[in-house]
Amino acid sequence: MADAGQDRIVRAEDVAHMGITEVIRHAPFIYRQYRKLVGSIKQRRPDVAVLIDFPDVNLRLARELKKLGIPVIYFVSPQLWAWKRKRLRWVQERVSRMMVIFPFEQRFYRARGVDARFVGHPLAEVPLPTISREEYAARHSLNPAKDWIALLPGSREKEVRANLPIMLDGASWLSRHYEFILPVATTLEPSRIKSQAKPWIVEYGHHSPPALSNLHLVPDAREALYHARASVVASGTATVQAAVIGNPFIVVYKVSSLTYNLARRLIRYPTEIPAQPDAHGNLPIAMVNLIAGRRIVPELIQQQFTGTHVATSLRPLLADSPQRTQMIADLAEVRHLLQPASGSSSITEVCDTVENLLHRGVAEFPPSASNRTTAVP
Repeated sequence: MADAGQDRIVRAEDVAHMGITEVIRHAPFIYRQYRKLVGSIKQRRPDVAVLIDFPDVNLRLARELKKLGIPVIYFVSPQLWAWKRKRLRWVQERVSRMMVIFPFEQRFYRARGVDARFVGHPLAEVPLPTISREEYAARHSLNPAKDWIALLPGSREKEVRANLPIMLDGASWLSRHYEFILPVATTLEPSRIKSQAKPWIVEYGHHSPPALSNLHLVPDAREALYHARASVVASGTATVQAAVIGNPFIVVYKVSSLTYNLARRLIRYPTEIPAQPDAHGNLPIAMVNLIAGRRIVPELIQQQFTGTHVATSLRPLLADSPQRTQMIADLAEVRHLLQPASGSSSITEVCDTVENLLHRGVAEFPPSASNRTTAVP
């Protein structure tokens, strides 16, 4: 957007901090940057504001825009349908158009008086990788005669610390017959991933699983998912990537006991999402299962996320089994559900909405002093 001419008043990377202590330490600077952004909006008075995700800031920014009579288009909805339902009132009061990327979100918002439109998921529009299996094997020193399993532990260091050791433990029980590809997100240091994986790469004891000498770190998750026979994916956006690529996978996740118990109390799905608890009382958390309206991929959460359970759940997906065939068909259905109904693209849908509001804004919304659009990630 900057290359296209956007004037960046505040840079998102300057205020992006993870963790309680990090946020507290940088809070004065973050607040000054927020006030700087609000001041610029008051001075320039854009005709339309496009707010993208980032609810902790954007829902508050929408209040300032509402005061100025500036219509707000919100792209990529906060997950108010799962928790923090009280924020729904802010959306009802402050957002002119909610552009959602999951089909059930349109039903959720419209039933609650919000002008919402499903525009498709951007990941469902991305072309499949074009690199051949032979080229991929040569590039990453993989054995093309073996099947490969992709391990996606998450994109944040805290997630990786919790998920990767158990993934590797499960992989070690399958290592005689498969090779493993571990995409490293750009937010992570490959050296730190290698350090965490080291205990599984060295030789185990006589009665333990064999060492993972066949573990390969790669840079691109989509290519890994495309060429893997099956995958182990931490809950998050990567599960949508795996679904639209069509790779059979299992979903895993582990957090602290406190976070897990709080989440179990807080997560409540509306009637628009048919979600039933499993035998352990856990509601589904994988987005692919929420989109499908049923459990089409296994979820190993918290105590159920163990190395042996990972290996056991993967085996049917690695073989030419009915479970694998059914999951591939179910994932194709999810990919279809994530396509925009118009046959266009999600970004084009948002752009068309902006242009329509600009053309009709004089009649529908209070006039503003200029013809500018503000976009906030």
